[in-house]
Amino acid sequence: MRCTTFCTASSYEIPRLFAFLLDRGPAQLFRNVIHAEVRNEGKTAGDVFYFSYGTIVFWGLTPEDEEVYITYAKQFEQEPNQKIEIDEFSYVHGEKMNIEEDEIVLQNKSILTKLSISHGLAQSVKLMVFEELIQQTILSSKNLPKELAQKGKIPLSRKEISRRMGELFIKRSFINLHSEILDVPEFFWDYPELEPFYRRTAHYLDVHKRVDALNKRLTVVHELFEMLSDALNHQHSSRLEWIIIILIVIEVILAVLTDIFDIWGHV
Repeated sequence: MRCTTFCTASSYEIPRLFAFLLDRGPAQLFRNVIHAEVRNEGKTAGDVFYFSYGTIVFWGLTPEDEEVYITYAKQFEQEPNQKIEIDEFSYVHGEKMNIEEDEIVLQNKSILTKLSISHGLAQSVKLMVFEELIQQTILSSKNLPKELAQKGKIPLSRKEISRRMGELFIKRSFINLHSEILDVPEFFWDYPELEPFYRRTAHYLDVHKRVDALNKRLTVVHELFEMLSDALNHQHSSRLEWIIIILIVIEVILAVLTDIFDIWGHV
């Protein structure tokens, strides 16, 4: 059976989305996660989990049903993603929970077990968004240190440097504001016995190693930010220096002309 994860937005308006889903069928709220039960002819056909940070995890739904529930969330999205990130697994039921070769083995049919695993799946796909964002930032700015080393300055106008700084600041702020979602979810404060399911999923998906790598890349972006800031300050200082030099030259010229006129006036 299918288990798919989508990241469609920066976040969802969970209270409004929950009220919307309640009008359409059984739904529960677990802290900042909504569980919606999908029914077909009176029987449970699958499960949907909406996470507050813009991610949806589907269990046992067809692609057509998944599209319906993605559409439900659109009107409650905040800052929709330009590109929807997707991760796909299959799942079966067995004696012991396990993940191997993108197949999840569930040891029971409990909603809480699915939710525990879904936390790891949702974090992983959200991390994909952050990784892509940082990679784009680094690629777009990777030539700037080389230009600075070779020419002693960045070949960008003051306006362009300010624009780049703004872009870097927005991306850094976006990730920093959402970084807490990559910690162990608060859900497990209430259900500590389920945390091993989450940790097994996070371990398989290398969530914590990828978080460490992301933090290192954020450090690189921070250094780029500081480099652009220094370049901007240097350009500003150079401009002020030239303005002062020009004003001094004008003052000298005026003083010389004044002396000349005074001499002519006494002749």
